[in-house]
Amino acid sequence: MRPKTILLGISGPSSSGKTTLSRLVRTILPSSFILHLDDFYLTDAEIPIRNGVQDWDCIESLDLTTFEDSLRYIKEHGQSPPDLVSKEDQNAVGESGVSAEAVEQWKSVVRENEQWQKLLGLNISLTGSGEVRVAIIDGFLLYAESMRTIRELFDVKLFLPTTKALTKRRREARQGYVTIEGFWEDPPGYVDDIVWPNYVRDHEFLFRNGLVEEEVDEAVCEKVHICAMPREYAEDMDGALTWTMNTLKDALSSQT
Repeated sequence: MRPKTILLGISGPSSSGKTTLSRLVRTILPSSFILHLDDFYLTDAEIPIRNGVQDWDCIESLDLTTFEDSLRYIKEHGQSPPDLVSKEDQNAVGESGVSAEAVEQWKSVVRENEQWQKLLGLNISLTGSGEVRVAIIDGFLLYAESMRTIRELFDVKLFLPTTKALTKRRREARQGYVTIEGFWEDPPGYVDDIVWPNYVRDHEFLFRNGLVEEEVDEAVCEKVHICAMPREYAEDMDGALTWTMNTLKDALSSQT
């Protein structure tokens, strides 16, 4: 019998903490693994040019056909496609901001809590079925209206809103990114000219009056089944992790 597989999307603007959060969740949940959207960029030479520079933060920079095929493969087989080699794991994330003790505590909660055991199939005497695998999909662009067919594949959709100032501070502190064919460093003004305008364009529908630094539109989020993280956790990874684990448990419970 193939394992049941849950597709958990964790999305948000660049530098919102989604990769750090994804790795924490992977550490905590048994039989979980990560698929990074950043592993589906086109070749360096195919990245679109905007205002004289490459635009790595737009939908046109991604091989969405292969990405969608990979999601469907995971859903069917419970594992990443065998020919997929991640370059994203070569990019450093830095310290998570969550202590090792807190992570171990969460691991104990998942192992010992009866509800978690049932949801993840950790105790066959409780569930009567096999273990559930959680595929954590980490990406800056998972829920855009132009990606509805992909968005609808996710069983749980978590969204990490943040501000332009925080995005700019975090992104500009990074040294660069490993690409398919080399290495990319943001030129001056890249967040203002490329990153943030793309984020606004693809996510404004989730916010009241399209204002992405204000409150999300709860009615729209509910309609497309997106859970938006409270803004107070944008710089609090402990809080973000707690919210993620509790939201995931609630979402899985509602689907059983």
